[in-house]
Amino acid sequence: TTSNVVAERATLAVDVRVPDLPEAERVDAAVRGYAVRDPRVRVEVAGGLNRPPMEANAVNAPLLERALALASAAGWSVEGSVVGGGSDGNFTSALGVPTLDGLGSVGGGAHTSDEHIRIGESLDRLGLLASLLMEA
Repeated sequence: TTSNVVAERATLAVDVRVPDLPEAERVDAAVRGYAVRDPRVRVEVAGGLNRPPMEANAVNAPLLERALALASAAGWSVEGSVVGGGSDGNFTSALGVPTLDGLGSVGGGAHTSDEHIRIGESLDRLGLLASLLMEA
């Protein structure tokens, strides 16, 4: 097709980030329950939740508190956050295994041609990870 015409077909890809499983289920039901208003239009929904959300929970909290204490003792400014990303940690956390994510490289420009790491800060984070592992 071209501009200023009614397209024969359109595809929409949606990436949704949610804080917890009930919200994931609510969003999934809302998308699947979308009501088409024009009988000439057909909507097909494919896909769905591909990993559980990594929730801030009581299982992960003690590990986060220990990481924050170690970072503080080393003079590093670190804080916990929930960002809605996806990693293998989503699965381990959902299984009840104490999990932290974001202990890898520090950088910027994620998922762009400008993506980069800052080596000095990444080494600090590696030190924090090593400290946590040595206590395990």
